[in-house]
Amino acid sequence: MEYSRILADSARAIEAALAARMEALTCPPLIRDAMTYSLLSGGKRLRGVMLRQTTALFGGAEEEAMTLACALEMIHAYSLIHDDLPAMDNDDLRRGKPTCHKVYGEGQAILAGDGLLNLAYETMLEGAPSDPGAWGTYYEACRLIARAAGVYGMGGGQCVDLMGPSHIHSLQELQAMHAMKTGALFAASLEAGAVLGGADAAQRTAIRELAVQFGLLFQITDDILDVRGDPEKLGKSVGKDARDAKCTYITFCGMEEACRLAAQHGRLAHEALEHSAIPREGTGFFHWLIDATENRDH
Repeated sequence: MEYSRILADSARAIEAALAARMEALTCPPLIRDAMTYSLLSGGKRLRGVMLRQTTALFGGAEEEAMTLACALEMIHAYSLIHDDLPAMDNDDLRRGKPTCHKVYGEGQAILAGDGLLNLAYETMLEGAPSDPGAWGTYYEACRLIARAAGVYGMGGGQCVDLMGPSHIHSLQELQAMHAMKTGALFAASLEAGAVLGGADAAQRTAIRELAVQFGLLFQITDDILDVRGDPEKLGKSVGKDARDAKCTYITFCGMEEACRLAAQHGRLAHEALEHSAIPREGTGFFHWLIDATENRDH
């Protein structure tokens, strides 16, 4: 099976749904344009695709999965707008294009990020199933996403990152930071999809372990690419972690150890996916995704 095609087709479907949502907005044109600029600037739609695929793996409803996939991508886009700001990572390029604040100014970029975050929650609430009997499951999935976007997830992780490398004293602390900053939204993507599919406690535990290992793998390869990557393929500048004296797996462990850790977490992600609680049929995509992430060049 051509798993790369599954990823591309699912990403296109999410992109179309996002475009339709933005076109329907009736807010001031300037903020709508800034939001749309960042939301529809490309990207693999990986978090949304993972949620849809996990929902399908456990037999959940596609309509609900698409709603939450769009919300996830809005949250991810908001986080990128804010991460790129001068007060955060101070980046000029994102996906090969000028960052939102370079095009629309810092004030409008902040508002665009705020707008996307709030639109994500509106989208989730408006997309609730018509059957009240399904509300509990649906809102639990929404809760997981909301928690991952806030101080227990991306917000908390960014806070620690901004405090600087002097606050990271061990590999465990580095992993804890990235489990919030990067891993939390991946974890929510996977577990929310499992919840929509009616997964039981054992299945959710297995999915969370997969999410932990995948999130660490993704972050380590991201750190490696910031040193070794091709700016044209990445669509953003490289070497900015060293420029900003960030604590990364490269600065903390060295390149050789970082590569070893990436391979280790890839192996552990495969093992987590093979847990007896996870349905065997339909896991091929995730095994492929783990390998593709470990070997990615962008």
